[in-house]
Amino acid sequence: MGVFDNILSITNNYISYILIVFLIVAGLYFSIKTRFVQFRLLPDAIKSLKEKSDGKKVSSFEALMISTASRVGTGNIAGVAAAIILGGPGSVFWMWLMAMIGAASAFVESTLAQIYKIKDGDTFRGGPSYYMQKALGKKWLGLLFAFIFTICFAYAFNALQSFMISSSFEHYVQDKVDDYSHSIYPIIVGIILVILTAVIIFGGVHRIGFVTSYLVPIMAIAYIVVGLYITCINVKLIPNMFKVIIRDAFDFKSIFSGFIGSSLMLGIKKGLFSNEAGMGSAPNAAASADTSHPVKQGMVQVISVFIDTILICTTTAFMVLLSGAPLDGSMNGIPFVQLAISKNIGDIGNHFVTISVFLFAFSSVIGNYCYAESNILFINKSKILLNVFRCTCLVAVFVGALSEFETVWNFAEVLMALMAIINIITIFVIGKTSFNALKDYLLQKKEGKDPVFYAEKIGLHNTDVWK
Repeated sequence: MGVFDNILSITNNYISYILIVFLIVAGLYFSIKTRFVQFRLLPDAIKSLKEKSDGKKVSSFEALMISTASRVGTGNIAGVAAAIILGGPGSVFWMWLMAMIGAASAFVESTLAQIYKIKDGDTFRGGPSYYMQKALGKKWLGLLFAFIFTICFAYAFNALQSFMISSSFEHYVQDKVDDYSHSIYPIIVGIILVILTAVIIFGGVHRIGFVTSYLVPIMAIAYIVVGLYITCINVKLIPNMFKVIIRDAFDFKSIFSGFIGSSLMLGIKKGLFSNEAGMGSAPNAAASADTSHPVKQGMVQVISVFIDTILICTTTAFMVLLSGAPLDGSMNGIPFVQLAISKNIGDIGNHFVTISVFLFAFSSVIGNYCYAESNILFINKSKILLNVFRCTCLVAVFVGALSEFETVWNFAEVLMALMAIINIITIFVIGKTSFNALKDYLLQKKEGKDPVFYAEKIGLHNTDVWK
């Protein structure tokens, strides 16, 4: 495992350079081509959430909650803390910037997923694999993406979320065991997670949408409220906090002398791990929504990026930076966040972080599975295969509770980078279709209509739904 870990670590470092370039170029390109749609049509995005489905299909709001459930995970807590400790407070600025720029990539990929979605019984399915097949005519690329995606989300990411849940309980038994990772407790946590996950994923995408539509808003609001409280009681420290963030973000000597561990690199990487803009994951949820125009769901996914990074990640950053907890690397991850919050609200902070980690990570497990299921069905529609896949997902959740953090994290980041690079190249090639859909949407809005999409109006004849 030592050799494997080293290979993963080296691969992760080198592929990060390529990923950074792709993310920045794609975000800027799509922002300019859409005239910064992520900002100018934000009110329309909020209105789109009011669209109702027929009860059997996934609504725009449920699709938003599924994608947010996957985005809002332990990366919003442990990932942000790790970026601040390893890269410095300036990493927060680069997270913000990449979220605002990357939201345009999220708009394009999600709009394309809606355009090229397919009907499957009473539900819709779609995502990068589907638009790679239909728009590019390259099913082999769709299959490759679906395979990498499934390994990444169903196994690596979900094992990582399970590990985070398990490790958050170590605080409660540290006086009872010498080595938590080799005690009975991770096994107990793993079994409980498997049972809870099985109940939901065997219920299908509609049950996933129903559960996340309640779970995600509750956990996000509670987390933000605590963050606002800590921010308010430390209001005098806020100006200095922003000063430190900006100063560190533009310390170019520090950035380019240690690029891999710099605030720029870690801010962008952790930002992508958290909000997933351009990665090709959220389009799987976007495609499931029942909406009258693809652009509406594209804009809804912009909201999800902002919820994840501008709200949740910023909440963690403020709680950590205003706490006075040492940023010397003596503590990292969940224990560091527990310490930081406890400095402001006492021992209840440990319980709050544990509950937050559980809800954030468990919602991600559900959302990640939903994404992966769509890709498994792209590979093969066999119900037997689907049920076997569901069982292997449960195994990954259980094993994750017992795993080593560094190995799973590096493996997940390598797969994430490969997915993002393949997806970004694809949406660069077929992105014009989303631009034409946006023009059609704006034209209908100008005419005072509630936009309804017909593929033929923008010259498309290879869609299944929009005829």
